[in-house]
Amino acid sequence: MPPVRMIHCMQCGAKLEEKYLASEEKNIPWCPVCNAYRFPVFNAGVSMIITNPKRDKVLLIRQYGGDEYILCAGYINRGEDAEDAAIREIREELGLEVQFLSFNRSHFYAPSNTLMFNFTAVVSDADAVPNEEIDSWSWMGIDEARSRIRRNSLAQAFLNGYLSGTWNFPQTPAKPYK
Repeated sequence: MPPVRMIHCMQCGAKLEEKYLASEEKNIPWCPVCNAYRFPVFNAGVSMIITNPKRDKVLLIRQYGGDEYILCAGYINRGEDAEDAAIREIREELGLEVQFLSFNRSHFYAPSNTLMFNFTAVVSDADAVPNEEIDSWSWMGIDEARSRIRRNSLAQAFLNGYLSGTWNFPQTPAKPYK
């Protein structure tokens, strides 16, 4: 997958040039107006595999009118740690309290220019109280969750990686960063 390439300076809007930076041992975007290197900027988000205490069921959601099941996910707020964002998103979107949280894996998702951090969250209460972002939710056994999660999605890659220990991410083309 080609890297996301910045085209314009985020400070002044000038067209960037490529300039060699010895400490990086490669060309880096350079703003001739600001006289400064410009390193890539991206979003950060979290996605969570929500399980019951026995870890034999997974909670999947549908949202924003979609008809496929996905993982609960959201963006990390400025100044917020990824772990705190995961707990907050589960509380906000589903009204559930996290009893245990563990980090699984991260992956850069090019279509939204987002570095995603995936966690497993164990919740004790089985009854979600979803907010307006959630259209529907369902507790599913492991095999059912594997079969019903959106195909060829980052959510599917995170779930299958968590379950099997093998991480195979979908190939997604990068969009130019402007």
